Amino acid sequence: MDKKRVAVPLVCHGHSRPVVDLFYSPMTPDGFFLISSSKDSSPMLRNGETGDWVGTFEGHKGAVWSCCLDTNALRAASGSADFTARIWDAITGDELHSFEHKHIVRACTFSEDTHFLLTGGVEKILRIYDLNRPDAPPREVDKSPGSVRTVAWLHSDQTILSSCTDMGGVRLWDVRTGNVVRALETKSPVTSAEVSQDGRYITTADGFTVKFWDANHFGLVKSYNMPCTVESASLEPKYGYKFIAGGEDMWIHVFDFHTGEEIACNKGHHGPVHCVRFSPGGESYASGSEDGTVRIWQTGPASTHDDTEAVSANGLLTWKCQCHRRRGFAQD
Repeated sequence: MDKKRVAVPLVCHGHSRPVVDLFYSPMTPDGFFLISSSKDSSPMLRNGETGDWVGTFEGHKGAVWSCCLDTNALRAASGSADFTARIWDAITGDELHSFEHKHIVRACTFSEDTHFLLTGGVEKILRIYDLNRPDAPPREVDKSPGSVRTVAWLHSDQTILSSCTDMGGVRLWDVRTGNVVRALETKSPVTSAEVSQDGRYITTADGFTVKFWDANHFGLVKSYNMPCTVESASLEPKYGYKFIAGGEDMWIHVFDFHTGEEIACNKGHHGPVHCVRFSPGGESYASGSEDGTVRIWQTGPASTHDDTEAVSANGLLTWKCQCHRRRGFAQD
């Protein structure tokens, strides 16, 4: 068996507290982007390929638990412990709207058509906001049985996926009726749930297990035991040959999807890994940790610069100081 290559990541500094969520945009005319949320209350946007800092969204008054970008990476959304979910202009960094909740917002995500924002949290209520009418009351889906930990859309925005902080399983809700149509059973609470780019699989992490479910028929396809408690897992989006998982042991484990064999174990974080996600083309993946850093790992051959860690940004600038990597950036 070939010796496992030691990967050296791009290290993205800037957050002052643990990084708890990551989200890659799809490929856009300007490339692809990575947004991170942190307990420091300030989501950060980066170039997804290079890790270069683009800007920081400022305005939340509490830990930001969830973040996402719309399909074109023109808008960002974030959910926070300050009882709000906010919409941001991802070009200028301006806040576009703030949706008030009655408790902590733990999860948020844009619909595939970008017209709606789905939120969930400690209130145990799933809310759907019409972004074409942001001042209108949201639609409330039937109450969740527990505090909402993760949310996602699937089936062209016809189905909602949610998991709870304090109980196992994933629930699938019919958007038209607002009712649970299926439940995927797990022993432990699901801390990460991802719908694959091609819509075939749902990847979940619960306790010591990563599971893959058929996203159309909902059967369990594969289940693998992990070497530690994992918080997050992600399936490589282009070919689906491998997946990554991160958790309490501070390492990012890479596995063969078909066999479950560990391919690589990448070390570098100095605290538990809270989130891992593949880039849209699968050429790299990002990890966020209790140590406050985002690290971007290449899946291809090692570069000639792999002998040192590359620090891409410190996150201390302002939106107007950017190098115009995106169309429409304000110029001084």
